[in-house]
Amino acid sequence: MDWNWNVIFESFPKLLEGAVITIELVVLSGIIGLFFGFVFALMRLSKNKLLKSFAFLYIFFFRGTPLLVQIYLIYFGFQQFEFLKNSFLWEPVFKNAFWCAIIAFTMNTSAYIAEIIRGAILAIPEGELEAADSIGMSNILKFKRIVLPRAFGIMLPAYSNEVIFMLKGSSLAMTITLFDITGIAKTISAKTYTNMELYFAAGIIYLVLTWVILLVFRMAEKRMNRHMNYVPPDVMTKTVS
Repeated sequence: MDWNWNVIFESFPKLLEGAVITIELVVLSGIIGLFFGFVFALMRLSKNKLLKSFAFLYIFFFRGTPLLVQIYLIYFGFQQFEFLKNSFLWEPVFKNAFWCAIIAFTMNTSAYIAEIIRGAILAIPEGELEAADSIGMSNILKFKRIVLPRAFGIMLPAYSNEVIFMLKGSSLAMTITLFDITGIAKTISAKTYTNMELYFAAGIIYLVLTWVILLVFRMAEKRMNRHMNYVPPDVMTKTVS
């Protein structure tokens, strides 16, 4: 099979333009999803049965249904509600494919992040919390200085995987006419009949983005968990003869 390398080089600038859309989708939904994931994690850990049940049902739904179905429900489903179509947010947000994708990705990833954060909080050693209590640390101060830093340090490896899954899942945005990396590759390949070449180039861009994400999270993990690599200074001991 002869490959048309020229079409790859000619289409690469367009694919990079699509990469900008992909990065925007991942970054925005990742940041907003982290916030809501944190909220839902606290709700899952709450002693209030109503909050706990609501968070459980939310997480169960968005983890148990395909992301593509969620995108369709939001993008096409919003059109079924007259109060949304009559609201001032209809044109700039609910009718806009980009923001519908952001909403879908945010709701999906926040469900996964909530469970990651909840697991990280539960994984904090009891001894550390008991030590904070023994010195009279308030619950707010303990949460700020012990629970949050330790939980984020524990959750980083799992969270990096979620961001990578979200990057790959962002390719579904092309189904609602967004020209991300995959969307542009599909459009150009349909015109040039070079499916293998365009999707190969798109795959390389996804690989590079994945490598960048892994590098960033590795640096963050090293920073957050630097106490685990701490080597105490040598203590000079004297032997009594």
